[in-house]
Order: sequence, then structure tokens, then C-alpha cells
Amino acid sequence: MTHPALVVLSALFLWWASTGAILWRVRRAGLGGPDDHLCSVLLGLPLLLGGVAGLHATAHDLTPGAIYLAFLSALAIWGWLDLAFLSGVIAGPNRQPCPPGLVLRARFWRAMGTVLWPELALLAGGLALCAQIVVDAPNRFGLWAFAVLFFARISAKLNLFLGVPRIHTEFLPRPLAHLASHFRLAPMNPVFPLSILALTLATACWAGRAWTATDPALQTGHILLTALTALALLEHWFMVLPLPDQKLWRWILPDRPRAPAPAPSHRP
Repeated sequence: MTHPALVVLSALFLWWASTGAILWRVRRAGLGGPDDHLCSVLLGLPLLLGGVAGLHATAHDLTPGAIYLAFLSALAIWGWLDLAFLSGVIAGPNRQPCPPGLVLRARFWRAMGTVLWPELALLAGGLALCAQIVVDAPNRFGLWAFAVLFFARISAKLNLFLGVPRIHTEFLPRPLAHLASHFRLAPMNPVFPLSILALTLATACWAGRAWTATDPALQTGHILLTALTALALLEHWFMVLPLPDQKLWRWILPDRPRAPAPAPSHRP
């Protein structure tokens, strides 16, 4: 599994499968009773614990298998935290739609209130990985993967807040329906080009390290990071390009009746 093509395909499959699994579980919980979302998060705790154990076990191992496991462990921790957010279990203190006509500063603080606790949880998780698991260890690929996901998430949320041409509110679960009112439909915003530039440079950086790596394990790790960062870059482009990216996961999700989410507002 150290051939570059296989490494890239592995990263693509893990990205697609993990995203689809989380969306499916959240949608299934939404079809059940009021406690189903909490049950999903509690039943998913092995993901969190397994991820922490996997990172700890691979911290001082630089074999290809250990790097794959560290990468998977970071995705497991991230997946559980994302599941807790999408289920509404770890959500911000503000769970109300954004009133129309607010000035930018007021909108920003209200939007911050919708995602404050999950973002702090992700930040705390990243700092814990850095301080307690891999700070002095040679295998830091799990930590780097978590960092890529974190900064790409912050960038995506900031762009959705400031305004992008394409927003898919259909994937928002019922506990987070109010988030759509904090999004903005707009031709462009000043942060988007900076996000694209930063992710492009990061992708090129990882790819350069993979190209020059002489050790198969290090090459594998940097290819995984290259693919993950390139996927984050692609997800940003999905906000502006007229591509049917929602079809990647829509077919796997069960249908559910729900009241329409508050529509993203248009920039005046």
C-alpha cells in the first residue's frame, strides 16, 4: 500500500466513506426519536477512544502501516467530533436563526455563537494531540492531518458566512437547521482567494516533500497529507463551481420529511 496511486486512492476512499457514514448516521438519527442523536454520539465513542489509542500506539513508529493507522486515528477523532456537532449534542449556545438586517459585526458574533463549542472542542482536541501524544514523537502525520482538517473547516465556515455562490443546505440535519440563516449567497468574498491560495500552497508543500522523500513511510505520509489537503481545496472550489458534488453522498442518504431550513440570505 505504499505505491503513490494506491495511497491517493486510499485517501479518496477514506474521505468519501467517512463523510458519507457521518451524514448517513445523522440522517438516520433524524428519522427516529428525540434521543437518537444523543445515542449516536454515545455509541460512536469507540471512534474517539480508538483514535486516541491509535495515535498513542503509532507515535514512535515510522513504518507505512503505522502512518496509515495514525492517519485513520486522526480521522476517527475528527469524525466523532463532527458527529457530535451535526447531531446537535456539541453545538454553540446560539441555536436561533439569524434575524435579517443585522450589521456585519452583529452577524459575526451571532454566527460565532452557533459553532462556538464544537470549534473549541476541535481546538482542544488538536492541542491535546500536540501536547500529550505526538509533540516529541517522530510520527506526526496524524496531528498534521487533524490540523489540515481544522484549518480547512475554519476557512470553509468563514467563506460560507461572508458569501459564496453555491451552498448546499440540504445536508443540514434538523438540529442545525438554523445555521442556513447565517450563510450568505454572494458572487465572491475577499477571503475566498486567500483560502484557495493557502490550500494550494499547502498541497504543493506536501507534494514536494512526498516527491523528495527517500523513505517509503515518509513518502506515504506526505502523499496522504497531499491528497487530504487537495480534497479540502476541492471542497472550497465546490462553493463556486457549478458541479453536482452533492450527488457524491445524496444517493446514500435515506429520505426524510422535514421542514425547510431557513434559506441563506442574499447579500444586499
